[in-house]
Amino acid sequence: MIRFLEPWWLLALLPVIAIAAVYVWRQFRRKQYAVRFANLDLLRTLAPKGLGWRRHVAAGTFLLALVALATAMARPSIDREEPLERATIMLAIDVSLSMEADDVAPSRIEAAQEAAKQFVTELPPSYNLGLVSFAKSANVLVPPSKDRLAVQQAIDGLTLAEATATGEAVFTCLEAVRSVPADGAQGIPPARIVLLSDGYRTSGRSVEEAGSAAAAANVPVSTIAFGTDAGVVDIGGQLQPVPVDRLALAELAETTQGFFYEAASVSELKQVYEDMGSSIGHRVEPREVTQWYAGIALLFALAAGGMSLLWTSRLP
Repeated sequence: MIRFLEPWWLLALLPVIAIAAVYVWRQFRRKQYAVRFANLDLLRTLAPKGLGWRRHVAAGTFLLALVALATAMARPSIDREEPLERATIMLAIDVSLSMEADDVAPSRIEAAQEAAKQFVTELPPSYNLGLVSFAKSANVLVPPSKDRLAVQQAIDGLTLAEATATGEAVFTCLEAVRSVPADGAQGIPPARIVLLSDGYRTSGRSVEEAGSAAAAANVPVSTIAFGTDAGVVDIGGQLQPVPVDRLALAELAETTQGFFYEAASVSELKQVYEDMGSSIGHRVEPREVTQWYAGIALLFALAAGGMSLLWTSRLP
């Protein structure tokens, strides 16, 4: 899509429109003058057959050249996606005991592991990727790097524990992002946190505190509410319901300008990761195409000049 970096320069089209209007007006005036000439046979003798439609083609081509030049002054550009070399993705996976529920076959944790590994495989190799697991506390299992094998091995080795520290997971991811080498750049790298959880926070700092910290750091948190409200786990011989806290996860994503998803199956979870992978680590940069417009203007001007010289032996 074409957009203009300095759109106010489009006002330069107004004089071109004025010239076009004057040209049209002059053609009508010429016709009226010809009709006033009473002796039409004498008129044909004095003014033999002229250029006809060719006269308008040369003029129209010249006006198109002026339009292209005026538009070029507004610096037309097209948007294109460019990869961010320091882009960092932190994958945070809930390993609380509720992830043992089998409402998602074969279990929530196994389904999450399978989909997460596919996400890792499909993520562009230029991105840094880190892994955090969280239950009662949050731990960096793999610091941000381009080592995909280390992340996949860590995902395979996830073990479950008590409690759910969702807020701590976000804080831990933010600390990991800050550890990425600056490489001469200012501030923390462009980053996004992808957080998968199935339950309510029961430990650590609140989700609201975490959301505020991530928003202040300009790091969007995209959340996935994984599982169904029918999930149960056996804790101490008793079945405990483990519903999904959609509201808190949705608010976390909204506060940080991330995206909120729901997934109740392996296929849905894979689709979520695919959607995220297509939008992470890119920025839209305008690519100026002023030279295209200037080139078109030059072609129109040359065409107008050539036709005018051919048909009238003079420049327009």
